[in-house]
Amino acid sequence: MKKNNGKTFSCYALITLQFILGIGALFGGGALVLSPDGTLLHMPVDILNDSPFHSFLFPGLILFLVLGVYPVLIVFSLIYEKPVHFAEWLNFDKDAFWAWSHSLYIGFILIIWITVQMYLIHDIALIHVVYIFIGLAIQVASFLPSVRKHYALL
Repeated sequence: MKKNNGKTFSCYALITLQFILGIGALFGGGALVLSPDGTLLHMPVDILNDSPFHSFLFPGLILFLVLGVYPVLIVFSLIYEKPVHFAEWLNFDKDAFWAWSHSLYIGFILIIWITVQMYLIHDIALIHVVYIFIGLAIQVASFLPSVRKHYALL
């Protein structure tokens, strides 16, 4: 990877967005796994009536792993910039550091997750809007020229 003069403010903004998402999902997903009836988060299980789920266990596991653990791993990868061969295999842009591509994936996953969640529970809450904007902000930050330049492989 080409080393330029350190990370820009935009790089740290992307890292911060991923960190906020990851920590929030670890706590939220963990609470749903520990309390599949939703009581820890004061969520009534009946909001799942029109969904394929009877408890919050499976959605909690997905939230914890995919939007919790994965973004936290990407945070460390964006900071330390170490090669990970199996992750590189999923890199759609071979001219960019693999964690940059995975950062985009997380933004898409978050937007899809929230959209499906709103559809399944037939409701839109402020938290949904906030997380849609976080997903969009991750996408925008990933495509900022200074971020692209920093994570370019040259």
